[in-house]
Amino acid sequence: MMSRSLATRHELVVAEEFDHQPLQAAGPALQAEDLADLPAPVGRYIQRSGAIGRPRPQNMRVVLDANMYRKPGQAPMRAQSVQYSFFGDPTRLFLMRARMFGVPVKALHVYRQQAATFTVRVASTVNMVDLQGDQISAAETVTVLNDMCLMAPGSLLDQRLNWTQVDDRTAHVVFTNGPHQVAATLVFNADDELIDFWSDDRPDSSSGQYVPRRWSTPVTEYRDTAGMHLIHRGNAAYEMPDGLFTYGEFTVRSIEYDVAGPTAA
Repeated sequence: MMSRSLATRHELVVAEEFDHQPLQAAGPALQAEDLADLPAPVGRYIQRSGAIGRPRPQNMRVVLDANMYRKPGQAPMRAQSVQYSFFGDPTRLFLMRARMFGVPVKALHVYRQQAATFTVRVASTVNMVDLQGDQISAAETVTVLNDMCLMAPGSLLDQRLNWTQVDDRTAHVVFTNGPHQVAATLVFNADDELIDFWSDDRPDSSSGQYVPRRWSTPVTEYRDTAGMHLIHRGNAAYEMPDGLFTYGEFTVRSIEYDVAGPTAA
């Protein structure tokens, strides 16, 4: 709908999702014994995160800064993003604002009711990217899983997640959401921090076509905030034929769990 800005659309879908998934009374606090059936490195990661003693999150609001790259060696496009995620009915509503060659650019990811759209608009008038359908929906299911793993460790006790331990620092997970089933591998360090996540189920769509490539999100820094030990900086990359291409460098400015409703930008 070209008459509606992406920022306005983001505001509308966020408000609609809070109507659909309003914040409920907090459930019981997560206990260490709740982790017994998880792979050992996943359980240690959840404990290290500070999620024990807190209720499982119902939603989260995340604010990010980013350097985005279209090609290796190019100067970055600096961007700011706000994202709302809901965990009951998996939902991700992500709006990025940036400037490219002095022209404003906005990107909107909407994943709700097991379907996704992705729109990039320049100068509020021209859609550079406008994707929808089964392929983008399956790919964005991986992104939803990635957000749960990296930014909401307390959400990882979910019946839609099927975990397998690979070794003492590696685990494999399959996430099923409606018609979409995606898989990923998680790698942890000796400090029980998640340091990498990779999946072969999120193809590269930057060319306008879906090209199978391994997608990964290595984490470069953690910070302690409000009693939790969470990601602060990380990257997003694809394995290209000539090597790893990091197309995004992200800094997490804030993560808020169980927000009651939309927050003004």
